[in-house]
Amino acid sequence: MSKDNGTASGTTATPELAAIAERFTRARRRGESLPGFPGTIPDDLDTAYRVQDIAIGRWPDRVVGWKVGYIAVERRDASGDERLLGPIFERNLWNATGSIIPIPIFEGGFGAIEAEFVLRLDADAPADRLHWTPEAAAALPATLFIGIEVASSPLTTINELGPRVVISDFGNNNGLLLGARIPDWAARDEATLLAETFIDGASVGTGGARRLPGGLRAAFAFALSRSARRGRPLRRGELIATGNATGIHDIAIGQRGTVVFQGHGTLECLAVAAMPREDLA
Repeated sequence: MSKDNGTASGTTATPELAAIAERFTRARRRGESLPGFPGTIPDDLDTAYRVQDIAIGRWPDRVVGWKVGYIAVERRDASGDERLLGPIFERNLWNATGSIIPIPIFEGGFGAIEAEFVLRLDADAPADRLHWTPEAAAALPATLFIGIEVASSPLTTINELGPRVVISDFGNNNGLLLGARIPDWAARDEATLLAETFIDGASVGTGGARRLPGGLRAAFAFALSRSARRGRPLRRGELIATGNATGIHDIAIGQRGTVVFQGHGTLECLAVAAMPREDLA
């Protein structure tokens, strides 16, 4: 039984959309890869979110947060969305302990890590508010942390095929490593929130919060708005991974990822093969 912590309104499980959701979730449960998109790619982002909602409803775990991904201008549709969302589940949320954390990557699929600045809501968002500006989002109580998103999917071409495919498979998310709190984030100049990512000791990307178009508040505002429009208004305690701060960095099984957040800590992870999940059977 799903432990989904919210039911999207108006989600229609047509046989075709349900089949796509089932194929992705089955591959994830088994730790398998997929040779191609399992069906016809949804026509638009709203239909892709219907697939995601069906999959969330079938996934036996609780949603504890959402990853935000940026959509390139040439890949947007009539919805006007500049970003997309994917769920983060409780069993794939790891708190940093100072040691190297193993992270599951789908062998034969897509695997990458992303440096993240992660917001935690400290109050429920008003359920009846459907549109948020960055300024309004900044006024909602929240705490900022450093983190690493595990971007992995059974489908190796997920990013090449575009945002409708990414949304259909949980936003290409397979977990979040949560690190230290950044105090007084709202009063900080985002230009001072810097990060650098390494794979096996070699630098593969630098950047920070300013790398995100519009910054942290724009990503936060999108997550609040799109979630409310989906019938899933954000709640106290939910996490928002605001977007890749240094790039999307491919990682293979056996490789070590390190992200240094200047002045705020270092996170380390080791990519391991995603195994069949008996606890999710």
